[in-house]
Amino acid sequence: MSALNDRVKTSSGFYVTKEAPIATDNPIPTPSVPAPDILRCAYMELVVTDLAASREFYVDVLGLTVTEEDENAIYLRSLEEFIHHNLVLRKGPVAAVAAFSYRVRTPEDLDRAVAFYTELGCRVERRAEGFTKGIGDSVRVEDPLGFPYEFFYDVEHVERLAWRYDLYTPGALVRLDHFNQVTPDVPRATKFMQDLGFRVTEDIQDEEGTVYAAWMRRKPTVHDTAMTGGNGPRMHHVAFSTHEKHNILAICDKLGALRLSDRIERGPGRHGVSNAFYLYLLDPDGHRVEIYTQDYYTGDPDNPVVTWDVHDNQRRDWWGNPVVPSWYTEASLVLDLDGNPREVITRTEDSELAVTIGADGFSYTREGDEEKGFKLGNTL
Repeated sequence: MSALNDRVKTSSGFYVTKEAPIATDNPIPTPSVPAPDILRCAYMELVVTDLAASREFYVDVLGLTVTEEDENAIYLRSLEEFIHHNLVLRKGPVAAVAAFSYRVRTPEDLDRAVAFYTELGCRVERRAEGFTKGIGDSVRVEDPLGFPYEFFYDVEHVERLAWRYDLYTPGALVRLDHFNQVTPDVPRATKFMQDLGFRVTEDIQDEEGTVYAAWMRRKPTVHDTAMTGGNGPRMHHVAFSTHEKHNILAICDKLGALRLSDRIERGPGRHGVSNAFYLYLLDPDGHRVEIYTQDYYTGDPDNPVVTWDVHDNQRRDWWGNPVVPSWYTEASLVLDLDGNPREVITRTEDSELAVTIGADGFSYTREGDEEKGFKLGNTL
């Protein structure tokens, strides 16, 4: 049943419920053992085809700090981070994601991760020395949705550069904020992430109960990851935070000055979902990076879940600006534990692109205002 049919509408146009109004007819079994206690998204390992070009983009343009590098990999962090890295750029033949990596609360949570995923029949690999520099005992898995996950506790501390204002640029990136994953079956993915201890903060649905996306968190912000409906498993984007929206505008100005405006895929703008100010960029391999700021606190146990109508044209951009089709269709491959690209499964339910952008779709600014409040999809 759609949350829109059991709804309490707010003055801002969306609906709120006490818990995530998402159900699946095809659930992944819930393990009998406890899930690992996840603290936050911690880093992503990206495979890139041209290490020098990627270094120029992430270091020279975006200003991430190099913790360590060699001829095969670069380890990067944001200014407020104290663990070894938030992003690994590893040279390889195919641009893809090797790991979505999460930090857990205790070393014992790695044992819990092994037991949790082993009961599900997933492939699990553990390395006491870690899979990357700066990270100790770690567990990597191929999860039931096809994504490569890593869990770790032991880490090398490095200098937190929050007080090094001499290193700040106008567009300084201060934190890794979240991942976004593309999956064919959002309700199935959401239920599995809830079994893993995530809580839903926002989602997008229609009157028929089709779920187009869901945002889920462990840290008390809008999300550590989101599940976006589409052909998958793939990675939609990795997001870094700035302190203020003017930092994002400075990044746009810098890209223009460097004649790199073609790296801007979408934005800048304000999301309805998450309420955050955003900018989407494409790196030299086409990996999507979001620059993100000003979402809200979600840490209370009764934090209300926000559900958006898929036909509300302010859900993705609060100002009602159109979303470029590539944002819905393009995403990065993900790898298995052997480094091979995972098969991409086609989504069979309606796509958000089709119902809001296609010529037969429609979207509204003021629901019920048929004279001025509605737009045909092809006019977005």
